[in-house]
Amino acid sequence: MKRMNSALKMPVLIIYVIVFYSIWTVWEFWIKTFISNTFGNECISQLIKSGIIKNLVWTFPAILLVWHFKSDVYITLKEMFSTKVNWLKYLPIFIFFTIYILAGAILKNGRVEIVRDFGMDKIIIVLFVGLTEEMVFRGWLLNATIRENGKWFYIIINAVMFLVMHFPTWIYSGNFISYFTSLQFIEVMALSVIFSITFIKSRSILVPITLHMYFDLLVFMFI
Repeated sequence: MKRMNSALKMPVLIIYVIVFYSIWTVWEFWIKTFISNTFGNECISQLIKSGIIKNLVWTFPAILLVWHFKSDVYITLKEMFSTKVNWLKYLPIFIFFTIYILAGAILKNGRVEIVRDFGMDKIIIVLFVGLTEEMVFRGWLLNATIRENGKWFYIIINAVMFLVMHFPTWIYSGNFISYFTSLQFIEVMALSVIFSITFIKSRSILVPITLHMYFDLLVFMFI
């Protein structure tokens, strides 16, 4: 059974990546706008987009795949959700994120203040983006590919995949070129590396999920 799973995993990964990025591109260019236009209330719109649809397309398939290939992943589904975490070990990262974002807010706005459009719709995004993205990119894609030898290779590949996931959003918003000329793409890759390392070290998906949520919360609140 283990050999069969190992032989099947690579074709499944390839098909998954192709389908995932295709669906995500269609979503960003057409479906997301349709839902926003259909539901005028931004909170309801975000709840449908982030809470329902994104979990159905991102989180649940990733969980099912990790469970199915449980004999051939780095960290099992049960372990990644049940491992005890010493959160004090990750306090420096939370502090670093705080300083980084507040410094960015000062450079951009000249002061630190909560942005005017920060509201419940942004909180809904924060609650679900960390869960959905970490379950796919760390919980499944990194977890299914990483090996004891050459971990950094798989972490970097995962960071590139995480970066590419942002391309449809950047292209649709017209910010694709600016994210590269301003070197902001490096931030995305660096965050991916941090999330990957904390996942591997803690053996808990809850650590990168929480870090991801916290970073996004700071961005929405201050930048």
